[in-house]
Amino acid sequence: MKKLSYILSFALVCFMVDSCSSFKSLYDKYESNATIPNDVYGFSTVDSLAVTPPAQLSWRDFFLDPLLQQLIDSALARNTDLNSARIAVEKSEISLQMAKKAILPSLNFAPQTSFSSFGSNTSQTYNLPLQASWEYGSIGSITNKKRAANAVLLQSQAREEATRANLISTVAQQYCLLQVLDRQLEILTMTDSLWNKSLETEKILWEFGKVYSTGVNQMESSYLSVKTQIVDVRRSIRSTENAICRILAIPPQRIERSRWGGYVMPQMVFESISAQMLQYRPDIRLADYVMEEAFYNMQSARAAFFPSITLSGTLGWTNSAGGGVVNPGKILTNIIGSIAQPLFARGKLKGNLEIAKLQQEDVAQRYVQTVIEAGNQVNEAIADCQAASEKHGYYHRQVEVLHDAYNGTHELMNSGKASYLEVLTAQETLLSAQLNEATNMYDAARAVIALYIALGGATR
Repeated sequence: MKKLSYILSFALVCFMVDSCSSFKSLYDKYESNATIPNDVYGFSTVDSLAVTPPAQLSWRDFFLDPLLQQLIDSALARNTDLNSARIAVEKSEISLQMAKKAILPSLNFAPQTSFSSFGSNTSQTYNLPLQASWEYGSIGSITNKKRAANAVLLQSQAREEATRANLISTVAQQYCLLQVLDRQLEILTMTDSLWNKSLETEKILWEFGKVYSTGVNQMESSYLSVKTQIVDVRRSIRSTENAICRILAIPPQRIERSRWGGYVMPQMVFESISAQMLQYRPDIRLADYVMEEAFYNMQSARAAFFPSITLSGTLGWTNSAGGGVVNPGKILTNIIGSIAQPLFARGKLKGNLEIAKLQQEDVAQRYVQTVIEAGNQVNEAIADCQAASEKHGYYHRQVEVLHDAYNGTHELMNSGKASYLEVLTAQETLLSAQLNEATNMYDAARAVIALYIALGGATR
């Protein structure tokens, strides 16, 4: 039996000595190995920039329209989702403060009193203790839990920034949509006036027998089609205004906006887009903070294999310390210290460590996927910008050509040299081109906003 105790003692000493070499690694700090490949956008990029790219501008410097800035300010102050994100940050800050104070002892005041009688004998005792306990836990556990809590706080802040950027993007896009709808309504209103004149001219020609009634009917049908489109656009304007009001958490009302083209957003130069700009994206930083939390959780799981230290004590007054009843009582003191070294926990400690390692591997893969999706979003936004820019010139020229064709055909109709079908075709084709040009304007603005957000803009 004595030999067995020697063997166990020697084994415990060897274990402690071997463990000392691992103590230091329990306090290692997380070092991000996250990298962003240069071809993440699908094309070569510039690593160093001579000028500040627009994506790093504050949203106030990017969206210059004062009315839009007022809407964004209101959304940032009132939006429910953003306020929830702010509350999540505050909760994480409280959790971090709790983790920092975990190393401090806890104090409790637990007064007790009792009264007993036996026959004619009675006694009353009391204890007025101040109890203190200090649980250091296993080596490195408190430090790693504190660092993990800080990583959770950083995640909450990144989520708030992501919510903020998406909110700004949504408000800006809806505002631009309102402006384009106003432009389409203006086009339809002008068309309504012009087609009304054409219809009146067609009726006069019919009265003089120069055209058939079918021509008048076809012309009136197209004219009524414009009327219905005006109603649809006005309904879309109302719907878009209501959508903005929901974002702002206000009752439905008219949204003030400037005329389209009054304020232009900064030009996005594609050649100046560096892959490293993705580091400004909240979701990229969030994925990195998740890896940091997983690292410290793994460190905490490793720390659970090492001894934990617990100290507790009591200091106070009592009159039941033995002997006769003394009033006032004597000082009561009690101090207990313990060290617990895990030996066998039914596989729980090892299982927790393996789970923590798998979690770390999982979040590392998720980071890679987040980077890939971010690069894909940038590629899509750039393609949309380029497509809208190329189509702008074509649409503009098409409108000019069709406008001349409409005027010429209308003059020919007045002189009886063109049929109503030619005039009708010219009218409808011109209107379609004008509306398409306005829609392309919105597509271009939406693509620029999407690229600004995809590169980490609007986080400041």
